[in-house]
Amino acid sequence: MKQARRLNDPRKQDLSPSILDFGPVRFYLARHFGFCYGVENAIEISYKALEENPNKRIFLLSQMIHNQEVNEDLEGRGIQFIMDTDGNPILGLDHLKANDVVIVPAFGTTLEIKEKLEAIGIELKKYDTTCPFVEKVWNRSEELGKDDFTVIIHGKYAHEETRATFSHSRQNAPSLIIRDLDEAKVLAEFIQGDRPNADFHKYFEGKFSPGFDPEKHLQKLGVVNQTTMLASETQAIAEFIKQTMINHYGEENFKEHYADTRDTLCYATNDNQDATYQLLEQNADLALVIGGYNSSNTSHIVELCESKFPTYFINSDGEIVSSSEIRHYDLHQQQLQVSHNFIPSKRPVDIILTSGASCPDIIVERVLVKLLDFFPEVTPMEEVLSSYATP
Repeated sequence: MKQARRLNDPRKQDLSPSILDFGPVRFYLARHFGFCYGVENAIEISYKALEENPNKRIFLLSQMIHNQEVNEDLEGRGIQFIMDTDGNPILGLDHLKANDVVIVPAFGTTLEIKEKLEAIGIELKKYDTTCPFVEKVWNRSEELGKDDFTVIIHGKYAHEETRATFSHSRQNAPSLIIRDLDEAKVLAEFIQGDRPNADFHKYFEGKFSPGFDPEKHLQKLGVVNQTTMLASETQAIAEFIKQTMINHYGEENFKEHYADTRDTLCYATNDNQDATYQLLEQNADLALVIGGYNSSNTSHIVELCESKFPTYFINSDGEIVSSSEIRHYDLHQQQLQVSHNFIPSKRPVDIILTSGASCPDIIVERVLVKLLDFFPEVTPMEEVLSSYATP
């Protein structure tokens, strides 16, 4: 079905969902969902490392992607994890030897960790799966630093990718991490002198590069982002900071104080999020979003769906216990919950179905098939999919 959509719409102009009508239940599948190029590439390189090094110890710096099944499969094949997703050691770098194989995950890694691994004698380039769009952010940050701009990173401070981006950015430019628009508004108060600079280091403690001087380093700014953040939020933050610089320095001078960095947004994150906005145009009874519970891009899709539908965030079909019971993750409470009677009694039932960039398509398919089992006399799968058949 995805292949047929790509062939019929190569320019991605049609973001409307695919509708699978089985009679008593209809599914609205997002135009874009599931693995992006960066994730597919990372997984392919990981399995290649296993094939090419049958007699070596193989390690991953941290989770390859934020997907439980993928990581468990890699562990089951013998790959060991060095750190957890927050950077806390599981084995520790001192456990490694020069002839070990270390895979760098799609999120990238910090320069500090890279230097330690190279000092041990480990060759990293061959199995470095860092997403090219993450590297694009690093390169843009370096360009900003060469032009004497301070880099503002929109991201989650503890996230692997943001830690890596901050590490690279601060080598070339004063750098600051902000989480959301609220923090951008606080930053604007420092820019405009509405808050004393003496309070800056306390408010943004642990989120700025060494030697950061708000009086000096808030005069020229450029915004980059953790690629899995909500693109519309990054754009809103960038536009807000741009307007702040216009207000402070004047329309005629703001280009000397603000750098346009829209080119750092990840196309795959944009595609998935734009497709989710089209899902919000539908009149559905509920939404199922599939992905790792610590997946940033999936959590943003959940937040979007929650704005309109009863939404259930699950990591696999295993969370669907029965037609009347489902286990799902509550983003706000940050814990698993159990809901009953999640499928309404009306017919047909309209279900939104999508997934994050770290979720294999086969898991989405398993969820759909499991839900179909709860409805009698559904139209056969082959008949429903016939309209999406490729030549």
